[in-house]
Amino acid sequence: MSKMLARYLLGFSILLPALGTAADISIIPEPQHLQAGQGSYRLDAHTRVAAPQDARGREIATFLREAIHAQTGITVQEGAAAHGIELKLDPAVKGGEAYRLAVTSSNVTISASTEQGLFWGVQTLRQLLPMEHAAQVAIPAVEIEDAPAYPWRGVMLDVSRHFYPVGFVEKQLDLLSYYKINTFHWHLTDDQGWRIEIKRYPKLTSVGAWRTEADGTRYGGFYTQAQIREVVDYARQRNITVIPEIEMPGHSVAAIAAYPELSCSKQQVAVTTAWGVHKNIDCVGDEGTFTFLENVLDEVLPLFPSQYVHIGGDETPKVAWHECASCQALMHKLGLKDEDGLQSYFIKRIQHYLEGKGKTLVGWDEILEGGADTQAIIEAWRGADEQAKALANGNHVVVAGPFYIDRALDSLTVKDVFHTDIANDSSPDDAKADAAVFAAHRAQLLGGEAPLWSERANPYNAESKLYPRVLAFAENLWRGNAHDDAAWADFQQRLLAQYPRLDAWHVAYGPKDHVVVQYSLTVASPGGWQLHAQRGFDDLVNRYTLDGSVPTASSPSFTDAVTLRHAGTLQVVPFRKGLRYDNPTRFTLVDNLATGKPLSLAQPPSKQYAPAAALTDGVLGGGDFHNGQWSGWNDADVDATIDLQKSTTIHSIAMDFLQDSGSRILPPQQVSFQVSSDGQHWNTVDTEQPQADLMDSSPHVFHLAFKAGKPVSARYVRVVANRHATVPAAFPDGAANTWLFADEILVK
Repeated sequence: MSKMLARYLLGFSILLPALGTAADISIIPEPQHLQAGQGSYRLDAHTRVAAPQDARGREIATFLREAIHAQTGITVQEGAAAHGIELKLDPAVKGGEAYRLAVTSSNVTISASTEQGLFWGVQTLRQLLPMEHAAQVAIPAVEIEDAPAYPWRGVMLDVSRHFYPVGFVEKQLDLLSYYKINTFHWHLTDDQGWRIEIKRYPKLTSVGAWRTEADGTRYGGFYTQAQIREVVDYARQRNITVIPEIEMPGHSVAAIAAYPELSCSKQQVAVTTAWGVHKNIDCVGDEGTFTFLENVLDEVLPLFPSQYVHIGGDETPKVAWHECASCQALMHKLGLKDEDGLQSYFIKRIQHYLEGKGKTLVGWDEILEGGADTQAIIEAWRGADEQAKALANGNHVVVAGPFYIDRALDSLTVKDVFHTDIANDSSPDDAKADAAVFAAHRAQLLGGEAPLWSERANPYNAESKLYPRVLAFAENLWRGNAHDDAAWADFQQRLLAQYPRLDAWHVAYGPKDHVVVQYSLTVASPGGWQLHAQRGFDDLVNRYTLDGSVPTASSPSFTDAVTLRHAGTLQVVPFRKGLRYDNPTRFTLVDNLATGKPLSLAQPPSKQYAPAAALTDGVLGGGDFHNGQWSGWNDADVDATIDLQKSTTIHSIAMDFLQDSGSRILPPQQVSFQVSSDGQHWNTVDTEQPQADLMDSSPHVFHLAFKAGKPVSARYVRVVANRHATVPAAFPDGAANTWLFADEILVK
């Protein structure tokens, strides 16, 4: 226990008044039944903790004693005492996670029929303790009878797209356990990285755990089997079951990069840096695929005592199977009508293997495609219609879709999480769901899960995405049916009492209903730029550098805006209460004759992305089309004209275009650079045709440029980029609904 206490509890110095009335008791999740009594129990060095003498009982008692010491400074001993704390097993308490907690002026008693229940009673008692170092503290008199509404209350962490060290994971387990989350879903493999050591297949980590980013840096990491065991046992001590996810048959690029024979093409590929869905998947028609997967699972299963194993099964494009001779032969041999049937065959075969090992398969709701065995647990993420389909099919269901906490804080607020009713989510997107199905199959609803996907989450900003939304999620799943406005008002008051605790534990939690910070740049007069910060906290401070280095706590700072007079590589990081809240946001500021000059467009860009001004703001876009620096045109050409306002000597004209085929973003087929003295008569000075493989799903930036053999004099500059009117036959859904994304027009 000492590691957790050193990291998580020691050093409390916040002084709060001792709790003494029902109004002062702020527990999350709120107990099902709570009755405040008169007076309080005095906890001091004479207090003793008595517990069942089996190994788990002693472990829970030690956990409580160390927590009391860390939170109050008071050392309590093990043993029975007339005026002590007693943890006891009582078969009269019904429910595997149920407990009773009674605090009187003379003693504290926690009763449960299982040690799971005893531990949750201990966590509730910890919330009754003041965060006050003193020789004695008061615990308010109270009677609590409590049990969760749902048995599955989970949080998922995707460690593939961004890697999280063991210390970070264990800190989250401390927090999740404190709020009675009992399931940790560990998303260990995906296209962007394989994160678990498999000794039989060392290339899964020597190759599959690492990727080369656009800037040439190597990114990755993995957990050794010893580290996996450590985390799993750390979670067990805190009443949390760890469920591993090994993705199959899709989201397998990292594994295929290590062992190309797993794919239908057998061709070598790199671990991808692109998000989204990739067509390179496990080959169902090759018996070696199943040999590999079973060998992998043979090493995974002993590391995780959990009854459940998650195999993903989502977002599996079947183009490769359709074009694969052995897959088609298998499909005909089995009498299947299509590739969905092959997916069902794949899932059922893995399920049969897991059942032979005493495990239950969990998969995302796509495993229903082609028909899924009713013994599989369905994690529903695509809305209440899919949830209803799984329930009607006879499967047990875990609801994830409403709780995707990688979503922006202003699009999934704490209030949204609190109000969601997983028994019949009534959001507009789910209006077609059949309420009768939910009512008839309520017993199949295991609970819910809050996934944190990591495309845009990292070890610095993940906590601002998790908290306080996870507290609302914990309340929702524990209480089960309290989603009205009165309950929300009460929850908000109890949430306020949690913030000092989160501060003391150095948690970088976010606001309730808006983003932590949003940065933007405007052109300053008479020159340079102004960096703006829209802050979610009044006490948030932004620190920045202009030399490309990562800002630290001692770098120059600003609150709402700062003026920058010189070009450079700008990096800015938010800090709050001494904590760094994110990876740096990076802007490349360049000197450009077109900066701030009048711009006209034949067709404006989509309002979904950066406005037209981004083409002449002196800021390069980088490689992420979501970052507010890329303007996008859907099914349209780009025709942009800049008025330099006087005749100017021009040495070069350049413009960047993005390719991200998985998001249907294609480079232009052709780009022409033109100049004019009057804006009416144009001279084409160069035409470029980027050499692009439209089937390559990796993101690319194409820098297309005209460089004058001798300087050109002109007032007006025009760039015309023509989209691809045709695409390769294998490109999904043809040339319709494709995008051109353009960045800064550079005139030098």
